[in-house]
Amino acid sequence: MHKRETMNIVLITVAILLVIVINAWIMSSREPDILDIPITEQADEPVPDFIDIENVQEKKEAFFNYLRPEVEKQNEYLLSLRHYIQTLQRQISLGETLTEDDQERVVWLVNEYKVDEDAEIDDQLQTLLRRVDILPVSLVLAQAANESAWGTSRFARKGYNFFGLWCFRKGCGFVPARRTEGADHEVAKFPNLSKATYTYMRNINRHNAYKELRTIRSTLRSNQLPVTGVALAEGLMNYSERGIAYVEELQAMIRYNRDYM
Repeated sequence: MHKRETMNIVLITVAILLVIVINAWIMSSREPDILDIPITEQADEPVPDFIDIENVQEKKEAFFNYLRPEVEKQNEYLLSLRHYIQTLQRQISLGETLTEDDQERVVWLVNEYKVDEDAEIDDQLQTLLRRVDILPVSLVLAQAANESAWGTSRFARKGYNFFGLWCFRKGCGFVPARRTEGADHEVAKFPNLSKATYTYMRNINRHNAYKELRTIRSTLRSNQLPVTGVALAEGLMNYSERGIAYVEELQAMIRYNRDYM
């Protein structure tokens, strides 16, 4: 190979490396955006071995202490989005034009929360306000305990899936041992606890199956009443094939474990 060709290869390689470094610097130095999904410090840590905790009270405390900070962080994020949406509503009501950045964020939110993209922006924001909202910590913790057998299921231990979430792309998760013949779903696997919790909460906030939960929450807010786990559990009839029995079990778990949650 000629020296000139070698030099050209070196220059090209250096140029590529410079582009990578500059892009990395730009990404690391930019201000966080309102849409940046929070990843907590503990998110990537291995799931504690709850199986080894024999004392029931200690296991409950360890389980709730592990998950609670994550749920609270995701709720803070949802509240920040909610306040942002309300700010956009006020701007539009005053006849102000949204900036390009705000328009792009609305497009992202509309897609993320499955809102009609052809609807008027007023209607989009109103629908978003019903969907982008907190889930009571007690409800999330009760579901996590119920769906993961208190963190001992292999889906929770190996894939941070405490919520029994499914996925439908081959290789996206774990093939359940008792999957119905002909079914193609898998139990989702997540890279960290933050992504798993965010996905679960987004699922509750946007899926048609949980419209009743969102209606209950909206009604409570309209009447300035507390948004509680026991109340919102009524809207989870479709989360399990057990229906009302599942709802009643969640409500009983919330009441019984109130001191730990």
